[in-house]
Amino acid sequence: MSRIFLGYWNVSVILTYLELISAFTGITLAADGQPGRAILCLAICGVCDMFDGKIARAIERSEDACVFGIQIDSLCDLVSFGVLPALIVCSFGITGALRAIPACYALCALIRLAYFNVSEQKRRLETTENRKVFEGLPVTTAALVFPLIYLLSRGNERLMTELMGAVMALMAVLFISRIRVKKPQI
Repeated sequence: MSRIFLGYWNVSVILTYLELISAFTGITLAADGQPGRAILCLAICGVCDMFDGKIARAIERSEDACVFGIQIDSLCDLVSFGVLPALIVCSFGITGALRAIPACYALCALIRLAYFNVSEQKRRLETTENRKVFEGLPVTTAALVFPLIYLLSRGNERLMTELMGAVMALMAVLFISRIRVKKPQI
């Protein structure tokens, strides 16, 4: 297939593509005023992302395919865990100046992912070991946090909106902070 189309095609990358399709579906659902269904798409994105890296490490790939996978994963993660959660929070009714929170959240997710790519490229030149810690809160945390808030505050839309906005602001700061987060072992 790679002789016909650009890019690299293997199981892990195809899983990343499915993550993007779920994220896009979630974005359209949020835009259509269906944030609950958009939250489900966010959770599906999290499941896809959880396994694409594990699968990628288990299969034999060229160096170019590895670098492509890292890039495509981060680009997809920006949509899935940066843009989609921001639009979900907007769809719950954040208005006025508070709309700056989702915008800043998406920007901080972008910065975090770009920084990760640079540091990952450098790390890969120094070692073949798997990463044990992340610097800054991983953006994929959104796949756990926002569905959990949705489930816990269901039925109280005002509380949900305020809680999601406040948590989103905190997460944005943590994305670009120098905190160290242990990488979960899956």
